[in-house]
Amino acid sequence: MINTIKIQRAIQNLTQDELATAIGVSRQTISSIEKNRYVPSTVLALKLSKTLKVTVHELFSLESTD
Repeated sequence: MINTIKIQRAIQNLTQDELATAIGVSRQTISSIEKNRYVPSTVLALKLSKTLKVTVHELFSLESTD
């Protein structure tokens, strides 16, 4: 899976801490998602989408190997 969370965070001028606080998770969770070490739940993906003001589809996409 490919994600653009780090890019979208930069566009919104948010730190990992700020994003984490906004959606109720730890900074480590945001870091893990950005590094593709953790795949978020649907609810968490929707919270990220809403907070970053983009669609889930803009945040996440499948690779051909997924």
